[in-house]
Amino acid sequence: MGATDPSSRPPRTDVKAPPFTYHRPDTLDAALSLLAEHGDDAKILAGGQSLIPLMGLRMGRPDHIIDIGRIPGLSDITVHDDRSVTLGALVRHEQANTSADVAEHQPLIAATMPWVAHRAIRTRGTVLGSIAHGDPAAEMPAVVLATGATLVATSASGRREIAARDFFEGYLDTALRADEILTEVTFPAWPSDAVGSVVEVARRHGDYALVGLVARLEIDAGDIITNAALAFFGAASTAIRVPTAEDILLGARANAKTFASAAQIVASELNPPADIHGTTAYRKHLASTLTRQGLEAAVATIGVPS
Repeated sequence: MGATDPSSRPPRTDVKAPPFTYHRPDTLDAALSLLAEHGDDAKILAGGQSLIPLMGLRMGRPDHIIDIGRIPGLSDITVHDDRSVTLGALVRHEQANTSADVAEHQPLIAATMPWVAHRAIRTRGTVLGSIAHGDPAAEMPAVVLATGATLVATSASGRREIAARDFFEGYLDTALRADEILTEVTFPAWPSDAVGSVVEVARRHGDYALVGLVARLEIDAGDIITNAALAFFGAASTAIRVPTAEDILLGARANAKTFASAAQIVASELNPPADIHGTTAYRKHLASTLTRQGLEAAVATIGVPS
C-alpha cells in the first residue's frame, strides 16, 4: 500500500486541550474574584502537572484557566514559633525537597519528595497542587493524613480551615469548593520521639504507586509505641488510614511481631480496586508487605531493633 498523504488525515484532537480563556491575575484577590465569577467553569493553574494532562486527554474541559503562578507570597515555606510548618500554594516539590527547614522540621515531607514523579515534574509541580488534585495514588495526600495537617481554603468571602481527614471525599474529589483556592497547608510540629517512613511499589520509579504507605510512629524510651498513623495511597478511592491496624500498634513494643500483626490487619481491612496493573489480591499483598517494611524502616532510623 502507498503512503497516505498526511495532509489528507483528519486532525488529531485527543491530545489537545479544548478551547479556554486564559487569565493571569497579579494578586490573590484578583484570582479569587475570577473564581467567584466563573465558578465551576474555571480551574486554577499552579504547576500544571496534573491539570494540563487531564485537559490534553479531554478529561478536563474548563472554560477558564486562572494562572496563579506569578502571584507573590504563595511560594513561602514558614516555620512558626511552635515548630509547625506552613507551605504556600506555589511551593514546588523540588523546593520542598531542597529546603533545610523542611528537612529539619518535617522529615516525613523530605522523605516523600524523592518518590514524587521525576525531577522535571517536581521542578514545576506544586505540593498543594498534588493535594488539591486528590489522586489516590499520589504521595502527598497520604502525607497530610499521616501528619494530621490542616489545609486552608480561601475564597472571596474568606478563609476556612479543613482537617486533612475531612479533605478527601472520593476519586479526584475533595472538599474544595468551586470558588476556593487551596492556599496553605500547615503541618503540626514534629515530635521529638517521632519517626516515619515512605515506601511504595510502582511499575517504574516515578510512576504512580500501585500501593504505597506513609508511616508515622511515636516511640517512648522503652520502645513502646505511643502514637501511630498508617496512611496508604493507591489502595482505595482516596488516600486512607487503617485505624484498626494503628490501634494494635498503640501500647505495643516496636518489634517484628507487632509489625506482623499490623500487617495482617491491613491485609484483612483494605479492599483495593483492581485494574490492568494489579488485582485486588495483589494490592492487598503489597499493602501488607509494605506495612512491615515501612514500620521496620521507620524504627531503623533511631536504632530500635525490629
